[in-house]
Amino acid sequence: MLHVSSPQERLVAQLAQIKELSGLSLRSLARDAGLSSSSLSRYLTGRLVPPWDAVVALCRVVRRDPRPLRPIWAEAAKAGAAPAPRRNDLPADLIDFTGREAEYAQVEELLRSAGTVAIDGMAGVGKTSLAVHVAHRLAPKYPDGGLYLDLYGFTPGQEPLEPPTALGRLLGALGVTHLPAGADERAALWRSELSRRRALVVLDNAVDAEQVRPLLPGAGNSAVLITSRSRLVSLDGVPPVSLTPLAHGDAAHLFARAAGLTLSEEDAVNQVLQQCGGLPLALRMAGARLRHRPGWTVAVLAERLRDNASRFDSVFGMSLQQLDADQRRMFRLLGVLPGADFDAAVAGVLAGMPPDAVLEELVDAHLVQELSPGRYRMHDLIRRYAADIAADEEPQAEAAVRRVLHHYLAQAVAHDQTLPSPHRREPSPGDPAKAMAWFDLEYVNLIACFDAAVRLGVDEVVTELPQAMRVWFFRHRGTDDQIRMLDAAAARLDPGPQRASLLSDLGFAHAAAGRLTKALAAYEQAEQCGSDDELAAGLALRIGFVRRDLGDFEAAQAHFRRARELFATLGQSGGQSQALAFDGWVTLRLGRRDEAVELARASVALAHGPAQITGLVTLGVALASEDPAESLRALNDALRLAEQNNLQHNQAWCHNYLGVALRVMGDFDKALEHHRRAFELLKPLAEVQLEIDCLHSHAETCRLAGRYDEALALLGRIVKLARELGRPHDEKLAERLIIEVEARRG
Repeated sequence: MLHVSSPQERLVAQLAQIKELSGLSLRSLARDAGLSSSSLSRYLTGRLVPPWDAVVALCRVVRRDPRPLRPIWAEAAKAGAAPAPRRNDLPADLIDFTGREAEYAQVEELLRSAGTVAIDGMAGVGKTSLAVHVAHRLAPKYPDGGLYLDLYGFTPGQEPLEPPTALGRLLGALGVTHLPAGADERAALWRSELSRRRALVVLDNAVDAEQVRPLLPGAGNSAVLITSRSRLVSLDGVPPVSLTPLAHGDAAHLFARAAGLTLSEEDAVNQVLQQCGGLPLALRMAGARLRHRPGWTVAVLAERLRDNASRFDSVFGMSLQQLDADQRRMFRLLGVLPGADFDAAVAGVLAGMPPDAVLEELVDAHLVQELSPGRYRMHDLIRRYAADIAADEEPQAEAAVRRVLHHYLAQAVAHDQTLPSPHRREPSPGDPAKAMAWFDLEYVNLIACFDAAVRLGVDEVVTELPQAMRVWFFRHRGTDDQIRMLDAAAARLDPGPQRASLLSDLGFAHAAAGRLTKALAAYEQAEQCGSDDELAAGLALRIGFVRRDLGDFEAAQAHFRRARELFATLGQSGGQSQALAFDGWVTLRLGRRDEAVELARASVALAHGPAQITGLVTLGVALASEDPAESLRALNDALRLAEQNNLQHNQAWCHNYLGVALRVMGDFDKALEHHRRAFELLKPLAEVQLEIDCLHSHAETCRLAGRYDEALALLGRIVKLARELGRPHDEKLAERLIIEVEARRG
């Protein structure tokens, strides 16, 4: 085990002892000490050194003299809190973590030598606790932070995560906002991202080897910890560490810590330990039961455990008996709650009661885990037990779930309204950054609620939730969840504007992932639904994009001009500007340069700020051969706008076409610098459509610069993507150039 050495670590250890002595949940201890829960959490995790008054207040709760702590506190305050890693998604470490010294040492050594370890064992044996404990202790060795993902291998009411979905969530945690369509491409991108970092990833609750194989790292200094009830023997190069129930001494020690007692009734203790089977979860629950009954002896507890065997474990049934009617109802309803974790507001809506006091009792009884202040979850075993009780005792369970679905929908709509979007005139008052953070936090729960709404036939949630997530999805384009949600939502609506809007978004999601044929089919279905002028204008613009990317420039131009007319009727200058810019783009490809220049100038004149980017890029490319100075000025203006507004995909696009313009001007070295910069920016975006566009441009510059091997590698990538995505136009263009490059190379 690692030894506490720094002043900050010594102080944290002392504070942890105080919390243990108190026998209280984090929230209850914070309340009794007059502190905020969030501050206490930061003190206990070493993220913040508490003021001396806070240390005194904590000592007062447990009737401890604070004066011996003064030197330790002074050293820690002088040194300051340890810097936090750049990202940490790990659940909180258990303050009463007990035993497992040999297993800890084995896991640490295997992580050092092999980089990946799989911890297996029966349910409730403490696999996740050990993995999280190791991850927290080893955090200083992984400066890029800790990532955690529950794979739902054995979670009641949840299907195990499919590898592409799991990869999407892991990449999203690393800031990759636009995902490749194929599972292999996602796995390759994940390995590439990990290779550039030193991070520790915990993959919890794996159902089998096939689920985790695509999630494993490649070369580099990152490490992965896997937990599973199954031994993953078919994972080559991933050594297993199998956990058995706690040995008698460790089990007795954990039970005593949970009970807050010095145990002397040896026979009775042995009976309790036998009932708990050495499972840490059961030991904590039994100890909590005894702690909350100061008049009981261990013998009384042992007798009650023998007399109250339940369907899964006598400890679960007994813990339930300590609850009053409200607490018991909250407990059983939490067993049917969609999603992974939850906050107090969701619990209150679910059970129809004020939640705080009830949740505190459930936390103190170890029936609910408090992951962080105000954020909760249930262990899978307890959740299954609660769900079974709900099936027998809770006739209103479905009504409770429906209330939660509507609650999440209302929250999503409210947060979405604060986000800037071209689909609304003005956002509602609010903090857009906080709204995006809420969607990031609740994303998994929103998807689970959508699936529950489909299962229960709650069509208003099915049809409205994808629209409430539209702006969030726009910044995380091409995700499998979005496509699945939009498909299901559109299928539940009759033809009309709402269905047309969903189908338009579905087409856009397919297009961002490079699936142009599917995008076009969705857009055409949307057109058949009937729509207002605003929706029709947006559809015309989007269909024009797909026709352009399919190489049908004349059809694309017709759609861009139709969009311009509709936007003009609506008085929307921003839409007109975009339509003019893309009209100019395809006009240039049709060989009418002068006309393209005029269209681009008109686009720039109509727009303001970042809306000018498309027109400026079009103008810059159109002028490259005739007026190099103005060409570069327009392109650099576009790049500056993209950088000022943190538009990363637009930055990549601008760099790519700076490369094209410089190639036209004969400056191949600078052109290649910009092409390479475009691909650096594209890498975390993983937006296939833009990648194909940049590959074509970069390959042509390499060809003209005589860099034939580079050109062939880029063209080969285009052919591979085109075949996977059904894009014959791109495939033909690339194959034609491959023949020409190979002929020149000789």
